[in-house]
Amino acid sequence: MGDEHASVYRVDGFTCANCAGKFEKNVKDLPGVKDAKVNFGASKLTVYGEATIEALEEAGAFEQLKVTKEPSRRQPFQYTQIPFYKKHRSILLSVLLLVFGYVFQFKYGESNIGTVGLFLTAILVGGFPLLKTGIRNVARLEFDMKTLMTLAVIGGAIIGEWGEVAVVVILFAISEALERFSMDRARKSIQSLMDIAPNEALIKRNGQELTVHVGDIVVGDIMIVKPGQKIAMDGIVVHGHSSVNQAAITGESVPVEKAVDDEVFASTLNEEGLLEIEVTKLVEDTTISKIIHLVEEAQGERAPAQAFVDKFAKYYTPIIMVVAALVAIIPPLFAGGNWSTWVYQGLAVLVVGCPCALVISTPISIVSAIGNAAKKGVLVKGGVYLEEMASLKAIAFDKTGTLTKGIPVVTDFALLNPQLDQRQLFAIVAALENRSQHPLASAIVAKAEDEQLPYHDYMVENVTALTGKGITGTVNGKTYYVGSPKLFQERLPTRDITPFAQNIKSLQQQGKTAMLVGTETELLAIVAVADEVRPSSKEVIRKLHEAGIAKTVMLTGDNKQTAHAIGQAVGVADIQAELMPEDKLRFIKQWQENHGHVAMVGDGVNDAPALAAATVGIAMGGAGTDTALETADIALMGDDLKKLPFTVKLSRKTLNIIKANIAFAIAIKLAALLLVVPGWLTLWIAILSDMGATLLVALNSIRLIGVKE
Repeated sequence: MGDEHASVYRVDGFTCANCAGKFEKNVKDLPGVKDAKVNFGASKLTVYGEATIEALEEAGAFEQLKVTKEPSRRQPFQYTQIPFYKKHRSILLSVLLLVFGYVFQFKYGESNIGTVGLFLTAILVGGFPLLKTGIRNVARLEFDMKTLMTLAVIGGAIIGEWGEVAVVVILFAISEALERFSMDRARKSIQSLMDIAPNEALIKRNGQELTVHVGDIVVGDIMIVKPGQKIAMDGIVVHGHSSVNQAAITGESVPVEKAVDDEVFASTLNEEGLLEIEVTKLVEDTTISKIIHLVEEAQGERAPAQAFVDKFAKYYTPIIMVVAALVAIIPPLFAGGNWSTWVYQGLAVLVVGCPCALVISTPISIVSAIGNAAKKGVLVKGGVYLEEMASLKAIAFDKTGTLTKGIPVVTDFALLNPQLDQRQLFAIVAALENRSQHPLASAIVAKAEDEQLPYHDYMVENVTALTGKGITGTVNGKTYYVGSPKLFQERLPTRDITPFAQNIKSLQQQGKTAMLVGTETELLAIVAVADEVRPSSKEVIRKLHEAGIAKTVMLTGDNKQTAHAIGQAVGVADIQAELMPEDKLRFIKQWQENHGHVAMVGDGVNDAPALAAATVGIAMGGAGTDTALETADIALMGDDLKKLPFTVKLSRKTLNIIKANIAFAIAIKLAALLLVVPGWLTLWIAILSDMGATLLVALNSIRLIGVKE
């Protein structure tokens, strides 16, 4: 289904995941709707086809849902704020009626018409939405928690348990209100992201400064940002110098220096100087907009645990109804039990069987964890990746740009023929490397720029990049080769590199990449380039080992000596060097066979096959890198490896909380059901066990919002 036919709506009023599923089914049945998808985590509805808001609200009438069209251009969305007394006035009124009912019962007796009238009114006021939906479900033979509750209420009324039925209805309404509160609290993690980007910006047009809404800003506009203001759009600095706090995007509170030609992001804070910024993206395409969109999508993805719960709940409800019927019928028929007593017990089984706590156990956890991660600069694409991160047995790291800074510098340039002009030869090498896309080439060109060598003056012809080995080209009629020692051994076997083997080995042992410069007749020089190790790499690997992930490996195309020098410096358990991209892919697949769950950490651009093949692909430097945002399962937005141990910790905590919630929800149901055997289960105990489990599961899940690094 193409996105061009999709309309997106915000939905307010969801109480549970089951209700969201039912709403989705109702929308799909509307005329003109080809398909529909509800994102419960983000409170969003995507409709493929045509439908009016009135029709959508009618489809959600069972929950009194409010539907609003999402703006075409991304703007902060405020979830409906309704005063407490208005939002819950039906519950408050029914509680008041219940109190009066018990006063009447105490004074005039249980069967008094005034007592019954007050209890009945309390039931209708507090449980009208429940009963309306439940009766409709019974008529359609649809079985969910509201069907169970409605049958229990009707049965309780028939056997005259008016007071208990009123209590059950009110406690169920309170339980649903608590579920809604819990989900809203978790969803606010998205809203807080949305609220941080300004709605307006100061734009310079035709020599005038105008305050313009972000939706009306176009690519190429010049935006003026004063000290202390937030940057409203992504762009490139064209004038000024300042430090910018990028915490909203990267999770790092340490300001970053920004000068001309540097990239800046919407929602970040300009702290010092005045900046003039050329806008490079429309408001819906900014990095923060993409993050918000991806977080919302991620919160709607079903994790494996949630898929299990949904499937379990589908069969669970009819089973509970059968168990309740058997409890009500078998003892009176076959054991001479009292019909009133055992029908009451059967009704209590219906109430205790409500799967509220079970259904809510996973979505609140996923929404809370993904929202927390996003605020700390870790973009997780879905609950499935949180669960898989928790089960990791091994992590593979790309070297360049991941364990190292990825900005190599020239450390050595030694002539092998002392009669040559060092500056002239280096300029020729830079002229050749200027035609290469290899990261090491940029170091040579940068060195030539720093020393103001006239490398642009040399005409280079017949350039050929030799993948993984080097580059060759003709300058002034002479063919030059720049590349690894292996290149000279394979292409120019007559050029004996043995006399220089010790020099090369010495450089490689220092963690440097040694390259030779030569022609078809002689070797001219050795160039050494080093990529600086990130200061955080060693600490990150140590923390991962302490967390029980003993299998860490560095994958690199670099030579073995350089790889071992860097690998030993950071402390990885295994080092694999001289790998081509297909070798890395093969290695990841082999490790998955040996260890199961394997993550690959890379820069999101190179090594794409290995990142895609890994159980979890983790991209570095997501801010501003569209490829990382789109292809990675998890993106570390601040280009900060220190976020990795936090992500592992958060994922494990999330999985533990989900497992604990499911186990607790099922255990408390079983414990309450066992009370049927001695005949001790009452409607009070049933609803309190259900409400208590729901509240505890929700509160347990919300704790994930506060997990710290």
